[in-house]
Amino acid sequence: MDLEAVSAGDFGKSLTGVGVNLLTTDVKRLAGLLVGAFGATAHRLSKDFAIIRFGGMMLQIHHDATYGTHPLHGLLPENPPRGQGVQLYFFGVDPDFAVAQAEAFGGSVVEPPRNKPHGLYEGTVLSAEGYAFTAAVPERDI
Repeated sequence: MDLEAVSAGDFGKSLTGVGVNLLTTDVKRLAGLLVGAFGATAHRLSKDFAIIRFGGMMLQIHHDATYGTHPLHGLLPENPPRGQGVQLYFFGVDPDFAVAQAEAFGGSVVEPPRNKPHGLYEGTVLSAEGYAFTAAVPERDI
């Protein structure tokens, strides 16, 4: 499927499994963080919408204004962070690279890279909205 040319209707009909949609006040800033720090690719990038692809997974980013009639819109907080409790993993991304790039793309490091008891070496970056993005690889000898 050509993600740059597919119609919204055809794209929607093609989705299967679990979908992730993140709401934001700045689509391009959030997409820039995911591309710059985690190596994702952005498609259909505009001020209102983006498709983000990483490996076989896709997520969508929508600007708040596109949700004007959705019941969730009225539940959005006036001030960030709004993504508390949401942690999205990017497996196979070097945590050292991701945290080193985070600030340049509007993110902040909330957990520097370290080995965790569950066998992963991971570091977590917080977006301006409060979404936690974690880069993770198998644990390392430090």
